[in-house]
This record gives sequence, C-alpha cells and structure tokens, in this order.
Amino acid sequence: MIKDKIKPLLQRLGYRYITIGIGVYIFEILVIVAAQHLGASAVVAVGISFWLGLVVSFVLQKMVTFNDRRLHHRILIPQIIAFSVLVLFNFGFTLLVTKLLSPPLPAIITRTIALGITAIWNFNLYKRRIFRTMRPDSKLWY
Repeated sequence: MIKDKIKPLLQRLGYRYITIGIGVYIFEILVIVAAQHLGASAVVAVGISFWLGLVVSFVLQKMVTFNDRRLHHRILIPQIIAFSVLVLFNFGFTLLVTKLLSPPLPAIITRTIALGITAIWNFNLYKRRIFRTMRPDSKLWY
C-alpha cells in the first residue's frame, strides 16, 4: 500500500519539512493566481501570498515538522522574534528576485525560485536555532 510506504518517510524530519513546504507552496500559488485574477500586479500578488503562506508555514513547521509544541512565552516569544527577522530577510529577498526576474518570468516562477533558495537556509535555521529542543534524557540540544 502507498500509505505503508509514505508513513515511514513522514517520520523523517526532512520529508515532513518538504511535504509541508509543498503544501504551503501550492497554497501560495493559488493565492498568487487569485490575486492576479483580481487585478494585483506580480509584486503585490507575490507579497500577499508570501505573508499568508508565512503564517500557515510557521504553525505547521513548528507543530508538525519539528514537533515543537512548547507554547510558554519564554520559548514562543524568542521563536517569533527570530522567525520574524528571518521572514523580513526572506521577504526582501523574495521581492528582489521578483523585481529582477519579472518580466520576463511570471510571478509564479519568480516566487518558486525565491522559495527554493529560502527553503534551504530556513530548514537549517529552524533545525539548529529557532525550533531546536532539548532531548528529554540529556542536556544536549538536537
């Protein structure tokens, strides 16, 4: 069964990250298409999709990918601050890529390029800094 083959893969951190990332990507693409259908420019459509995708991504990556369900303000506030700084950097990078490449490339392609690049450094920062947790049986961070 396909389900039996997928379940072990989703036990792995990288596969969960990619799966959620693809889901949020599809959501963002739908937002871009809808925004442009309503008359938004490429830059505005990508900006709207970025912010909506961001909220969904933060919650899913924290809770599902990294199994970080800690909600105490001493944990959550520094995570939100670190995430916000990363987001501002990613947002600027995304708009810069869109500005440099559109036209001739459509907004969906420029967003995809920027997303592919930011996904790599985001995964490493989430894993090593933002959502890292302590192992229950040791004082080591993982």
